[in-house]
Amino acid sequence: MSATPRSPLSEGTWPPKPWWNAPPGVWTALAWCAGLVFTFLVRLRLPGEEEPLVLAGVVFYRWDGLTFLALATALALDGSRLLSRRPLAAVGRLLAAAVLGTIPLSVGEIPLAQFLAVDVALYFVAAARSRRTSRIAVTMALAVLAGFLATRWLSGWNTGTSAELAVALTAVVAWLMGTSAHESRAHAEQLRERSTAQAVTDERLRIARELHDMVAHSIGIIALQAGAARRVIDSRPERAREALGEVETTSRETLAGLRRMLGALREAELVEGGRQDGAAGTPGLADLEGLAAATTAAGVRVEVRRVGDQRPLPPEVDLSAYRIVQESVTNVVRHAGIRSCRVTVEQREDELSIEVVDDGRGHGATADTGYGLVGMRERVGLLHGDFSAGPRPGGGFRVAARLPVPAGVR
Repeated sequence: MSATPRSPLSEGTWPPKPWWNAPPGVWTALAWCAGLVFTFLVRLRLPGEEEPLVLAGVVFYRWDGLTFLALATALALDGSRLLSRRPLAAVGRLLAAAVLGTIPLSVGEIPLAQFLAVDVALYFVAAARSRRTSRIAVTMALAVLAGFLATRWLSGWNTGTSAELAVALTAVVAWLMGTSAHESRAHAEQLRERSTAQAVTDERLRIARELHDMVAHSIGIIALQAGAARRVIDSRPERAREALGEVETTSRETLAGLRRMLGALREAELVEGGRQDGAAGTPGLADLEGLAAATTAAGVRVEVRRVGDQRPLPPEVDLSAYRIVQESVTNVVRHAGIRSCRVTVEQREDELSIEVVDDGRGHGATADTGYGLVGMRERVGLLHGDFSAGPRPGGGFRVAARLPVPAGVR
């Protein structure tokens, strides 16, 4: 029997990183080597040229000239090695290499080919290090260029001021590009932190709404049933037993719901869309009849009326609609002082409308002292719907919500 070959990850190894993710020191060393190759190429007669673009200096091919280039290369490679740990020391070595590599060229300035590694280093220092460190690095580079020109000018030697200004411009541009990359990365990090904080806040609010809607409704039903049992425990003990049975049932259902919610919160795995795996048992509009029966048994009759075709709804719309009805009925039970209310659920092609009305004494001021209306308004706002709640002209209270249904689920 042939064994199934194991992947490199299963053997404890990691796939190689892409070449463009090489450390900054590697890119700096490559830049120095590229500049060194270019320095030799422009001093050779290449195909199609009648003569070399730049004449080689007197000592360029002699042992002392090659020794200077070798020492400069050693300094550049050492600076590249230190770039990630000691950036300013690395820039200092690269600048020394640029000056030392210029000596056998017999030119009046530090050429761009010798300064290319410094430009690359300046970019990485500005992109990854603090603003103070990057400013010191670019100041060092410009000071070395100015010092090189000043030394030749004071010595009476030929000075390539224009060419050196162009080299200084490349150093400034490289530093500016690195600074821009640093600022972009810092801004992206701030956006990620804000997004994470907002996600945590939204999740806390969602949990608070769920707990409030679940517990407030259940406690309201339990209070009604317990009060009814207390009133008839002597005259009608069988009715008191029924009420206490409803209290027990409602308490167990509430505890089961809390356990499901806490279990879902403890699970670290999230499915697509940000919902926990344990959200499969969340209620919806299909449970309205059960809600109405439990509330009716507690002494407040709930009449449920459905209008339109009953089609599947997105989970977030279905849950929010149920919680809005549940909280509205709870407010009727606790504050309205009435024995009935009407719930109308109208499902259209592009939206879901909910209306809960009662003929009680009006409970907006009392209910508004808690979080019930605030939670309902937040739920509707998150789904980009409309919400209204207030006393009716003829007496009583009315809660209305309109929740849009996304086109993909119509």
